[in-house]
Amino acid sequence: MNIGSVVVSRGLASAQDIDRAINHQKATGGRIGDSLVAPGILTKEQIDELLADAPQVPTTVAGTGIDLVLLLELTVKGMYTDNIETASQLSRVLKLSNTVVDQVLKAATDRKLVETLSSASGANARSEIRLTLTRAGREWAADALSRGQYFGPAPVSLKDWQERIQLQRITNEVVSRDKMMKAFSGLVIPDRFLNRLGPAVNSGNAILIYGPAGNGKTTIAEIVGKMFENTIYVPYCVEINGEIMKVFDPTVHRVADDAQASSGLSSLRRSRLDPRWVACHRPMVVTGGELTIDMLDLKFNPIAKFYEAPLHIKALNGTFLIDDFGRQRAKPEDILNRWIVPLNSRVDYLTLHTGKTAMIPFDEIVIFSTNLHPNDLMDPAFQRRISYKLETVEPPEDIFCEVFWNMATKNGLELTDVIFDQVVQGIRSNNAPLAYFQPKFIIDQVLASCKFEGATPQFTVDNIDDALANLFVKISETSMFGVKRS
Repeated sequence: MNIGSVVVSRGLASAQDIDRAINHQKATGGRIGDSLVAPGILTKEQIDELLADAPQVPTTVAGTGIDLVLLLELTVKGMYTDNIETASQLSRVLKLSNTVVDQVLKAATDRKLVETLSSASGANARSEIRLTLTRAGREWAADALSRGQYFGPAPVSLKDWQERIQLQRITNEVVSRDKMMKAFSGLVIPDRFLNRLGPAVNSGNAILIYGPAGNGKTTIAEIVGKMFENTIYVPYCVEINGEIMKVFDPTVHRVADDAQASSGLSSLRRSRLDPRWVACHRPMVVTGGELTIDMLDLKFNPIAKFYEAPLHIKALNGTFLIDDFGRQRAKPEDILNRWIVPLNSRVDYLTLHTGKTAMIPFDEIVIFSTNLHPNDLMDPAFQRRISYKLETVEPPEDIFCEVFWNMATKNGLELTDVIFDQVVQGIRSNNAPLAYFQPKFIIDQVLASCKFEGATPQFTVDNIDDALANLFVKISETSMFGVKRS
């Protein structure tokens, strides 16, 4: 992915702006950066900042930060298992520049691991040298595969990754009141709650959201994770003490790219990103009752012999939500004890199966969401480590009415005072509090009932009663089938 995609993904310019800049460059010559500045699309300061932010393509083996031997092993493994024969194929798979690949292949040739076969005609009618492994090269590849079967994008160094995490801290991005209000515009939330949520998000510290079930805790947390707009760079994998850990996960990381702009962006070549890094939106990782302690540790594949980063590491520079906290298979105190060091010192330590450890800057917003009381989950010492504690409470009747009315209108239903009173009285008669989830639940029930009856969607006394019956479990003397209970 090149720098043009980042320009578009950050909202600095549109695909049409990029096309306009390229046409300007064709007409006047010069660099594409100048052609973005001349028509007023971007300022020179924006261009300089953008280029400074992006990891640059290394042009030497030393510039990759990775030992030559590891790059040689990746090369011979690829040639051995994937029948790769040319430098350009290696460049595409290893995500390394042609210059670096040529240096690696020269070293492989000097060590008698690789030899030339012949020339091969490429798609652009230019000849490219075909290569093959020597007997020594095949033995090298077999030995390398016995120690680790990973083959793919070359890793970045642990040092480069640590520095990159610090460069793109989540607190670099300011969430303004306007941005907060826009993000929550589709919800009815008390201003007081948003006034407290804003500083919590901007702090980058852990947040505890607690309160009765069904009052939007998960929704609020998910909106927080999606508010951020900056592009960050995630490595495909990282080298740690000679071991490889995969970090980029397409199920977690959303690539910051604009397919519609691909034709124009391909011409932005002044400063391409290092292909070992993927430009992504800030990640949002959600885990719930399935969370166990071992999910927060490195995952070593004993067969392939490389590591997979744990969930909270994939969430770096983003948001990590522990939903329904207290309902996990692991005890709450065990999970909290695992988080004491990261939350307190802002670093985490990953332990390899060899016993060696690696320090990782811990930059992410951790959100604990629970319908249990904090005093039942954590002692005062740990509560002090969570700087922001926000309670979601039962909505007052006027806000509940506003939520209900908005949702009914969106679904083509007319909410009358009679129907609203019936709903409120039905909820109160079950000794239950009002909750933000109830309007949607009731409306979904009403729409399903009208669909079954082939009727125009509308509230009726009967379908409201049926919806309330499904909302609450009642114990009555006679079942709906007319059978008397014993």
